[in-house]
Amino acid sequence: MRKIIFSMHTSLDGFVAGPKGEMNWIKFDNELFDFVDTMTAKADTALYGRVTYEIMQNYWPNAGKQPNASKHEKEHAAWYSKVNKVVLSTTLEEDDLENTKVVADQITEQILDLKSQDGDNILIFGSPSATQTLLRLGLIDEFWLFVNPVLIGQGIPLFKQVTDITHLNLIESKSFACGVIGLHYGVDLS
Repeated sequence: MRKIIFSMHTSLDGFVAGPKGEMNWIKFDNELFDFVDTMTAKADTALYGRVTYEIMQNYWPNAGKQPNASKHEKEHAAWYSKVNKVVLSTTLEEDDLENTKVVADQITEQILDLKSQDGDNILIFGSPSATQTLLRLGLIDEFWLFVNPVLIGQGIPLFKQVTDITHLNLIESKSFACGVIGLHYGVDLS
């Protein structure tokens, strides 16, 4: 069965964005970009909430075509253009969306069906609300949390509406020169 892997940057105090969605505190460098490329190389599906999907759709289809596009932007834009996209949304219309499936209801059944299909990993980039829904439904298999060396004090919490205990096992941790620590956890099924 395919795995759903959640990937998210977080502040040390557990926020994924500032009060107005600010993410200018997130640290990136080429080492971290290259690491993310190893994750996308093992995934053929991206899962998003509607808001994150619209942000991605507004940026990635043309990001690699810009004259000043970085190596990472070119590579990620190429991956984004070919990857299957799944969006959890009750308001987004699926009509005319290329390579994109909208899941509005029967989330558990549809995501389990997706996981049972042949293919590679399913990555969730960002999308805190969609992630919280999938976590409550027990559908996330692994987490990659990129903890940034910053306290922002307020904003959008990483796990806002999580009320049940989910036991995790540390698979690996990785330090990046930019000060970010990557924590890779698997859901403990025992």
